[in-house]
Amino acid sequence: MTESSTHLPVAIVGGGQAGLSVSHFLRRDGVAHLVLEKHAAMHVWASQRWDSFSLVTPNWQCQLPGYPYAGRDPDGFMTRPELLAWLAGFRARESGSLREGVTVTRARLRPDGRFDLATSAGNYVADQLVAASGGYHRPIIPRLAERLPHEVLQIHSAQYRNPDALPDGAVLVVGSGQSGAQIAEDLHLAGRKVHLAVGDAPRCARFYRGRDVVAWLADMGYYDIPVEAHPLREGVRDNTNHYVTGRDGGRDIDLRRFALEGMALYGLLEDYADGRFAFRRTLGAALDAADRTYNRINASIDAHIDANGIDAPPPSVYEAVWSPLAEPEALDLAGAGISSIIWCIGYEPDFRWLDAPVFNGSGHPVHRRGVTAVPGLYFIGLPWLHTWGSGRFSGVARDAEYLCARILDRGVPPAGTPPVSAGANS
Repeated sequence: MTESSTHLPVAIVGGGQAGLSVSHFLRRDGVAHLVLEKHAAMHVWASQRWDSFSLVTPNWQCQLPGYPYAGRDPDGFMTRPELLAWLAGFRARESGSLREGVTVTRARLRPDGRFDLATSAGNYVADQLVAASGGYHRPIIPRLAERLPHEVLQIHSAQYRNPDALPDGAVLVVGSGQSGAQIAEDLHLAGRKVHLAVGDAPRCARFYRGRDVVAWLADMGYYDIPVEAHPLREGVRDNTNHYVTGRDGGRDIDLRRFALEGMALYGLLEDYADGRFAFRRTLGAALDAADRTYNRINASIDAHIDANGIDAPPPSVYEAVWSPLAEPEALDLAGAGISSIIWCIGYEPDFRWLDAPVFNGSGHPVHRRGVTAVPGLYFIGLPWLHTWGSGRFSGVARDAEYLCARILDRGVPPAGTPPVSAGANS
């Protein structure tokens, strides 16, 4: 940088729940800092969720620092409006160091170990830097989408709002993770003809033996398992989330039952040419694998109940209500009347703004519990940063408090210390 920069003891890039959680603990410990947010704080919950969206985890798991869910339905699932209202309350409490509408275009590690930040609101030099922008940045759209007719509407799951916002006609939903399965259900319940390309996402029960499965797993300590102790180790970070829903009080999502009701299911989408989609013969295997996971989780709950002598309703095993007679391999776009395609195949990380040697070959940061090999550089809000809850409302406070302690370990000036101008080479 060639112009004068303002000095910051700690800069936090990203004003979502993760960034504001770090800010909460820094403020508690009297550490001067700023939270730089490109849009509005926690904007993704308003701008990238559909109208009928509900949380998948129960409200009692919403445990932001100093701000636990305190409503009248702890076992319920907040709807989109309820969630936005709850998050607005957290923002109001934690906005003292928040600067919204500030884009960080470049953060560069300096030879002296500090960080140069170029932003839309001027330049900064930060002693320590927390990347709190999450890991879901660039929506994934496959290149074959470029070959589809222009009159077919194509959107990513982040852009979907409701069935009425789509043109009349059938809808192809590609991907069956949490977003894909729930969007397919939303369209199905609205009476739209849905064609669903099923991926390898697992599923779980909503309720089992008298309780929410999440409550059982919490009692069993699953949500406290650190990534280092998980059987998959760091590979668990690449896992697709189980599909289930909190809609209308919560229920299972059973793609086989949807098929009985008229939804058309396919395997993985492989190609598009000459007006036809080609699918791999993976549907049966994908459905079977999802059901095995469903029953395996329930069996682990059975074992927990037996081992602890818990009085609960009797166990059960899911049995398939439908199976494909043949693996569908093709779908004619015009013949099926498909007017819309919703890509529900996730996101890619995009940390191009951060110039520091901490990334692997896939562009993911290498860290241990959010602490990188570069002193003073941290990440938070990533899936399985430390535990299952790291990328969720249930575990981000624990991660934020841990990182705050690491920041303090390096020494910081107290809050109230006026910012000073730092030259480019100072």
